[in-house]
Amino acid sequence: MRLSCILLAKPILHGYYRSSCSWRVRIAFALKGIEYEQVPVNLIKDGGQQLSKEYNTLNPMRQVPAVEMDGLILSQSLAVIQYIDETRPEPRLLPLDPKKRAQVRMISDVIASGIQPLQNLHVIQKVGAEKVQWAQYFINRGFEGLEPLLKQTAGKYCVGDEISMADICLVPQVYNAERFKVDMSLYPTIQRLNKTLVEIEAFRESHPSCQPDTPDELRA
Repeated sequence: MRLSCILLAKPILHGYYRSSCSWRVRIAFALKGIEYEQVPVNLIKDGGQQLSKEYNTLNPMRQVPAVEMDGLILSQSLAVIQYIDETRPEPRLLPLDPKKRAQVRMISDVIASGIQPLQNLHVIQKVGAEKVQWAQYFINRGFEGLEPLLKQTAGKYCVGDEISMADICLVPQVYNAERFKVDMSLYPTIQRLNKTLVEIEAFRESHPSCQPDTPDELRA
């Protein structure tokens, strides 16, 4: 009975409206039809609320997201998504076929480890005045590698014709690329996949333009 109560409690997502990692988790919740609560963590206000002692107890890395779920406190978006998928298996975000599952993880890691961290807020703040050029360089460098991978794996979505964790990672990264004025015409496969995905309700409702902490001037 106690375990059932824990599983039925709404997850709590501590995140930031424009954080790629927070958005990934929002998409996963939406695809699974999981109701959850949001606690905004403003990465800019008051020097960054993620740096507070209170938040440090949730995520010692002082990053977003942190997710309270099933009696656990989880961080790192891919770990959160995989936990959600393993405990709420429908619809699947990781394919049953081990080859496709490996491809999904590969694409997800390329984005989550090889591209996105190089233009996250903490890094950009350290770069200073050259932040746009910095972000463009590393996004282009990553997309130049990602584009041929996706040409091999993509069907309707990143890996075949089922939405997966790879798609969850791709859309927020394209959003970042567009924010930093990257020429997306150089990456037709990425552009095609993103155009399809952003029309899906789970991706639309989780978009940064319509979150509780979205500034009024950025609301859709």
